[in-house]
Amino acid sequence: MKRFLLFATVLILGVVLYAQEYKFSRDIVYRSDDDYAYEMCRLDIAAPDSAKNAPVIVWFHGGGLTGGHREIPQAIMRDGCVVVGVGYRFSPNVKVTEIVDDAAAAVAWVFNNIEIYGGSAESIYIAGHSAGGYLVAMVGLEKARLGYYNINANKLKGIIPFSGQAITHFEERRSRGIASTRPIVDELSPLYHVRGDAAPILILSGDRKMEMLGRYEENAYMWRVLQLVGHPDATIYELQGYGHNMCEPAFPLLMRFVREHEKR
Repeated sequence: MKRFLLFATVLILGVVLYAQEYKFSRDIVYRSDDDYAYEMCRLDIAAPDSAKNAPVIVWFHGGGLTGGHREIPQAIMRDGCVVVGVGYRFSPNVKVTEIVDDAAAAVAWVFNNIEIYGGSAESIYIAGHSAGGYLVAMVGLEKARLGYYNINANKLKGIIPFSGQAITHFEERRSRGIASTRPIVDELSPLYHVRGDAAPILILSGDRKMEMLGRYEENAYMWRVLQLVGHPDATIYELQGYGHNMCEPAFPLLMRFVREHEKR
């Protein structure tokens, strides 16, 4: 028992000391079109004390586009990366297309401001889980989204969706009265915007037998279409034995992807 308590104390102390290497800036407003946007469209930034021209990971939380909380995952506060946790508006208060625009506005804000926090605008990776994975795929693939904010989506260093929808999001389908089991591919689908010149893409999914609503298969199809259009740097991993909540084993793959692309 004493040995366990000692181990736990050392582990907790190590986590605290590890976290103390980072400084936090919180509740930064990136858009304030109205009261709801002012409330929800905020981000947090965690940056190493000595960060300068550091790679940046912009993280979007999940929650079906109807809930959730902005977060900075502990597992990606490492390797000298600056991490940005993004909040956004929710359906049914706003339309799904407006939520995607929130994501684009947040990424544009990071491009324009992250150097103040020690990050590099030349090394921005966008990642997120579930609804967040859908948002980063939309922002990274549909060039007009970031183009509206005078940002070239091809300047992203990487697009990393964790178990995101590749077809039109089920919340958008719900708003149209379409069943979640009926696949739709239209302008609100990352698949619709697949292109060969997009930034490097790492697609992460849970086990096809354990994922929700055929999530692996739609991502596998998006990966295949990326091959067909000649994308030179698209990879997919199926995390066998893990269901939709597959972030824990996926985070190391994200960090490896960042390390590898920082060497290029």
